[in-house]
Amino acid sequence: MEFALVLSLSFLAAVANGNQAMVKLDADQPFLRVALSQTALIKCCYSCKENLHVTWVMNTHIDNGTTMQRYMNLSDEVKTEPMTEVEGLKCHGLILKNVRVDDTALYQCFINLTSPPISIYTHGTFLQVYIPMQKTINLSESVKNSIITAEGVLLLLCVLIPGTMLLCKSKRLNELERKKDREEENIYEGLNLDDCNSIYHQIQRSHVQGPYQDVACGEIQLEKP
Repeated sequence: MEFALVLSLSFLAAVANGNQAMVKLDADQPFLRVALSQTALIKCCYSCKENLHVTWVMNTHIDNGTTMQRYMNLSDEVKTEPMTEVEGLKCHGLILKNVRVDDTALYQCFINLTSPPISIYTHGTFLQVYIPMQKTINLSESVKNSIITAEGVLLLLCVLIPGTMLLCKSKRLNELERKKDREEENIYEGLNLDDCNSIYHQIQRSHVQGPYQDVACGEIQLEKP
């Protein structure tokens, strides 16, 4: 009994693998990023001799980490493209018009065939809908060029003005140094070294002869006997 059950399960698994081997999935576009209110086109392709029934599935991630799956309902905003076949590769397309942020999800094709029974999910494409940044100021190209030119002039002035001030300050310091050197030279310019030496010797002699001046210059009178 157990042997028959194992044999039956093995047979069913072999049949299922054989049926899946009949369908060869092509690589899907893994990621698609579309701006808000734009149109998104998602495709899934496979190789199979049979014409399979394809249903689009949307997988949405929930806050608690789980995934909610639902089949896509066709409407004016959600349409499918007719199947195309090139060299045995069959492709189906899903068109999403005026996409919203809520359309961000993983989209897969569910391939189903009743006879023989085939049920396969394609790899899928993750669609991300983003909100583009709005321009705060809408400027024309001529205005942008004028602003860039003005910025360049201001930058040049910021470089030249401090440099010019430093050069002027350095020049004034050099002039003061030269003026000081000229004044020091003028102090000693009118002096005669010979006169200075004679005056110095006179001062020295006056200090040496001063204590003996009265004795040398005084008159001595001797008393006669």
